[in-house]
Amino acid sequence: MTAVTPSATAPARTAHPPRHRDLLAAEWIKLWSLRSTWGAFALLLLAMVGLAAHAALATHADWAQWSAERRAVRSPLWDAFPAEAQMFVVLAASGVGAVAIGGEYASGLMRTTFAAVPRRRAVAAAKLTVLTGVLTLLGVLGAVAAFAVSQAILADVDAHMSVGDPGALRGIVATALLVPLSALVGMALAALTRHTAPAIVSAAVVLLLLPTAVDDDERWSALLRHAMPVAAWQRLVEPGTAPWLDGPHPATVAGAWTAYAGWAAVAATVTVLALHRRSPT
Repeated sequence: MTAVTPSATAPARTAHPPRHRDLLAAEWIKLWSLRSTWGAFALLLLAMVGLAAHAALATHADWAQWSAERRAVRSPLWDAFPAEAQMFVVLAASGVGAVAIGGEYASGLMRTTFAAVPRRRAVAAAKLTVLTGVLTLLGVLGAVAAFAVSQAILADVDAHMSVGDPGALRGIVATALLVPLSALVGMALAALTRHTAPAIVSAAVVLLLLPTAVDDDERWSALLRHAMPVAAWQRLVEPGTAPWLDGPHPATVAGAWTAYAGWAAVAATVTVLALHRRSPT
């Protein structure tokens, strides 16, 4: 009589494909294992809060010398979210997005990832989810802190605003969302170029330099400029009563939010298609 071993009666084990939460966990580890991630996040927060405090302190020091007309047109959001800070935010966030893809191509990890998980669209979705989630939380933290610090400084000269004032919450949300939006653009460009440096340079050109080359004198050029992420952000942080918004082709709040959504959707689609169709080598 032949003895029956446990292995002979045990059911055959089948390999199950990784679940979505497994892919999310893997991308989470990849993101935080990069030393550049920690440095970029720290510099991003420092720039948002530090430059907001610097702008508010400058306004605080000069407030007594300002005329009534200048005080009337000034918005406290300009100190909370100065343009210099947002330029740094765009560069840093797009760089994080570019490294998240370009770094994997450079190290060969992308090839290993797709060998372990052939479902490339699932991998791309996990990358997008983790990057967008982390950068959104970072953007919210930076925007809220910048607003709180700047308005606390301006309160001493009664030049501040609260979250409940018109336009304040919109400015906070727009600034917070500019962070993940920039990262998504950087990721999409890295998925196309498969190299980090060209993606970072391309992101700087598309997000920062291109809007300066387009004016709003003509209707078509104004529409093109208003569709840019940074120009859309500028409209969202402007008070609705600003006199320069009465031009021949003014930007609208609805149009600015549409630009945000359009850029995010296009960047995510480009990332998924590029990772799905192109060789990982």
